[in-house]
Amino acid sequence: MKTNIYVNNEKFIAGMTMKDSTKLESNNMALHACENVKHVLENRKSLATSLQCGLENFVCANQTHSANFHKVTYADKGRGANQIDTAIADTDALYTYEPNLLLSSFTADCVPVIFFNEVSGLIGVIHSGWQGTVKEISFKLFEHLKQVDHCNPTDLHVQIGAALSQEKFEVDADVYVKFKELGYADDFIYYNDQTNKYHIDNQLTVKKQCELVGIPSKQITIDRTCTFLNPNGFSYRQDKRSGRHMSFIMRNDHLPSA
Repeated sequence: MKTNIYVNNEKFIAGMTMKDSTKLESNNMALHACENVKHVLENRKSLATSLQCGLENFVCANQTHSANFHKVTYADKGRGANQIDTAIADTDALYTYEPNLLLSSFTADCVPVIFFNEVSGLIGVIHSGWQGTVKEISFKLFEHLKQVDHCNPTDLHVQIGAALSQEKFEVDADVYVKFKELGYADDFIYYNDQTNKYHIDNQLTVKKQCELVGIPSKQITIDRTCTFLNPNGFSYRQDKRSGRHMSFIMRNDHLPSA
C-alpha cells in the first residue's frame, strides 16, 4: 500500500494514503465517493493492519467544507469506520487527547492538515479545501485550542499533506476575491493573462494561518506533491469520479490496564 508516512516515533504515527493501482479502486479510502463500500473497507483494513491497529480505532467525519471542529473522545471510537451514517456529522476537523484513536480526513485536491503537540499529546486533522481556507478553519481551531484548552502554539507541529498545486488551482474572480479579503494571501496568488484566471497556493495560505496563530514556521512541513500532476494523487478537479486520500494521525500510547 502506498502511504506517505510523515511522522513515526514512539508517540505518534501520521501519514497520508496515496493512489495505488494495485489496490481496489486504486486504494480509495472514502465511503462517500466509492464504487463499492466493501472495496473501501478492505483498503481501510489493510491500512489498519499496517499501522498495527484495528478498523474499530478509526474516527471519521462527514465533511461539508465547513469551519466546524469536534473534540473526539472514546465515545466516538469507530464512528464512520464501517459505515457513513455513523460518522461525525457536518465536521471538517477532529482533535483529541486520547491515545489509540486514528483520526482521519479525506481529500482529493483539498489541503489536509495533520498536527500534534508533543507536550500535551494533542493530535488532530483538518480538511481545508478552498472553502475551508477562506472560512479560516485551521486558524479558528488553533485559536480555540489556545483560548479554551490553553494550548501553547509553540508546542504544535503541523504537517500539510499533498494537495492541488498553485499551477493547477486556477479560479475565477469570485474565488480570488474571497482569498484577497483574508488580507494575508496576496503573496500566494498570481494572475494568468492568457487564461484570465487566478492561481492560488492553498497550502501556503493554510501555512500562513498556522503562523498567524503562533505556530513557528520551522514546525510546519509541507508535502508539495500535486494531487493533479502526480500519478499517485486523487484529483477531483481532474476526475470528478475520483477516490480520496486519507490523512491520519494516532497517538501510540498503550491504554492503561483495567
